[in-house]
Amino acid sequence: MAVNNIKRVKSSEIELKDRLVSIQRVAKVTKGGRTFSFSAIVVVGDENGVVGYGLGKAKEVTEAIAKGVDDAKKNLVKVPVIKGTVPHAQLGKFSGGSVLIKPAVHGTGVLAGGAMRAVLESAGITDVLAKSTGSSNPHNVVKATIDALTKMRDAYTVAQNRGVDLNKVFNG
Repeated sequence: MAVNNIKRVKSSEIELKDRLVSIQRVAKVTKGGRTFSFSAIVVVGDENGVVGYGLGKAKEVTEAIAKGVDDAKKNLVKVPVIKGTVPHAQLGKFSGGSVLIKPAVHGTGVLAGGAMRAVLESAGITDVLAKSTGSSNPHNVVKATIDALTKMRDAYTVAQNRGVDLNKVFNG
């Protein structure tokens, strides 16, 4: 009974900042020797609740990053950010990687590891407690973090979905 509340965003309307999460060199052995190519995972966001990730592959590093940024701009989603933190604790899972994201009080900072930190900071989250378990592969961690963020709902959305007043959501 999962409610799909993924809100797509157009990249032309906002100014985005990109962050390189991971870059990998891949070698293909051929008759003439080794041929190297690169894959880059990039996260883009406006630091105001919009975030997306992308994967770029190319023969050169700069081309791979540029392709990753273009791909990330196609996968933008809107996530709820309330006073610099997330509305509630949430588990996210993708393949072998799983993450736990919890709200934190102002001044805590982003307590998260590499790939998760890039996604959370790009989304504009400034105070959060996060733990990554299972696979530490940056691909899986980034996708699991995006999964957790897209599952989150703020009080206004919950009230709208239930058809009740906002006070009833908080006071039962």
